Amino acid sequence: MSSFSEIWVYLATSPLTWLGATLVAFVLALRIGALLGNSPLANSVLLSAAMLIPVLLLTGTSYPTYFEGAQFVHFLLGPATVSLAVPLYRNLAAVKRSLVPIAVALVAGSITAMGSALAIAAIFGAPPEVLASIAPKSVSAPIAMELAKSLGGIPSLAAVLVILTGVTGAIIVTPLMNALGTKNYAARGFAVGVASHGIGTARALQVNDMAGAFAGIAMALNGAFTAILLTGFLLLQ
Repeated sequence: MSSFSEIWVYLATSPLTWLGATLVAFVLALRIGALLGNSPLANSVLLSAAMLIPVLLLTGTSYPTYFEGAQFVHFLLGPATVSLAVPLYRNLAAVKRSLVPIAVALVAGSITAMGSALAIAAIFGAPPEVLASIAPKSVSAPIAMELAKSLGGIPSLAAVLVILTGVTGAIIVTPLMNALGTKNYAARGFAVGVASHGIGTARALQVNDMAGAFAGIAMALNGAFTAILLTGFLLLQ
């Protein structure tokens, strides 16, 4: 038992341990998703978190220790985002034909995403720092955390809300769009990209190449537009 404890102490402090655990969890999540026919409920991010969180709790591993090993995956978010240009290039002609609808949908979707969340939170009496953390929930985590910090919010809370928003959007987008009778994959993709950033975009890419292209555009534009809106609000304070 003592030798096992010594081995675990060594492994727990090794960055490669948590990088490996993250990769294993994600691969298992993909396998589970494939077995379930890529059901929206079998979201790879949600399943990976469900596997990793109990391990971290049982081993008493702090988040900074975990992140020290998993930060390489965090680094890959940049290249992964850039790679969204591939489906965009494949569907460039369709994008050019839809510039006006894209602009209108961006403004409407971005304002609705922020306004509805803030209104609901305000009704329930959320304090100002929570409201500031909720406002950027529909943009990617790095942008949301910086915006929340600038607005006087809590960056870590903003990151959690971003993940919850992304996972929720990725799960409900397909059944919701089917229920609404929306068959245009460009519209479906753009909607989930505005509402659920990268996690929603990953789901769109899984379903249809054109949906993925428009989701990628929506994610990028919404990040920029939200940053401009909230920065402008901050300057007016």
